[in-house]
Amino acid sequence: MKIAVISSNKDKAQEMRRTLEASSHTVILAENGTSRLRELAGQAHPDLILIDDLSCEVGDLAQIEQFTTEYPKTAVILLCSTQTPEFLINAMRAGVREVLPSPAPAAALEAAVNRVAAKLKGAQAKASGKVLAFMACKGGSGSTFLATNLGYQLAESHSVLLIDLNLQFGDALSMIHDGKPASTLADVARDIHRLDASLLAGSTVKITSNYSVLAAPEEPAQAVEVTESHIDAVLDLAINEYDFVLLDMGRNLDTLSIKALDRAHRIYPVLQTGLPALRNAKKLLAAFAGLGYPSEKAEIVVNRFEKHGEVGLDDIRRLLGVTKLHTVLNSFKEVNAAINHGEPLAQRARANAVAKSLAALSMEISPRREEGTGLLGRLFGRSLATTQRPAHQS
Repeated sequence: MKIAVISSNKDKAQEMRRTLEASSHTVILAENGTSRLRELAGQAHPDLILIDDLSCEVGDLAQIEQFTTEYPKTAVILLCSTQTPEFLINAMRAGVREVLPSPAPAAALEAAVNRVAAKLKGAQAKASGKVLAFMACKGGSGSTFLATNLGYQLAESHSVLLIDLNLQFGDALSMIHDGKPASTLADVARDIHRLDASLLAGSTVKITSNYSVLAAPEEPAQAVEVTESHIDAVLDLAINEYDFVLLDMGRNLDTLSIKALDRAHRIYPVLQTGLPALRNAKKLLAAFAGLGYPSEKAEIVVNRFEKHGEVGLDDIRRLLGVTKLHTVLNSFKEVNAAINHGEPLAQRARANAVAKSLAALSMEISPRREEGTGLLGRLFGRSLATTQRPAHQS
């Protein structure tokens, strides 16, 4: 684990460094104080920051709270000579993982760092986001609308990134946002050598606090700047930063799109109930089988479905050889209005049948989260132990 130590006391900093390096951690010493926390995180990318510069006053926590909000993946441990219950509670609220005495005994420091390392390892495993790819079986099927609006609904309880991989003519952002992106996937590809969480987040358009879109290149000619290795690098990072990564695919099965589809947990081919779309869907499923994808990897979405239409769900199952289908009812007027205003449908009309269909799909694919007790549990555990301690142990 990479650890940054901030301390104005060089002797204490060196002692912590020796202790931590003996446990095979990489240690960086910094003397610039909490005012340059963000600069330190941006340059060194530590997993953990140990701060030994505080007076342990509640007011000292403002900068740390700002930092932990902006860099939630970087853990913070504070070392203070004195600690009041009020300070411990406010440290927890500021996002601090542990509060230790200063100077900290080597055994206590190692134990705290090991606890953080274990939590980070578990968090990384849990945070390996699911990749969901949406692909139209025929032009006009509505896959981009469904992908972008499903992302909005998933983001009500999860962090979501949508990547527009229709590189030449992508318009995913316009479905839910009425502005132009400051950066696109092509810009990320040009700066791939310095790709990190900050660059990725800064290159997206934030739709909500939990929902971001990485737009396709603005010019079709820029599509050639994006390669399979770029897609791999972006996805490697994105699945560790977001709960869900949605891919709005183009219709071509080329090496780049196959690279992305290889990474997908689920592929959602989207069709309407016309014969040309059904024929294309059958070809697409055959291509997936040829690529070695298990049959359950692809789940058909029937968009603008009409219960009394000429083609029923049983007909689709029989023709495509599938058993599981998702249906989205037809609601052209409200869907078209949402698109024309660049707004998510659920934001305009949550009771709409299409919004309800996407809410149901969101509930089906979104896992439950578990929350740990963290510093709060340890704080109250300590307080309880103190109140229950026998009188002769004062």
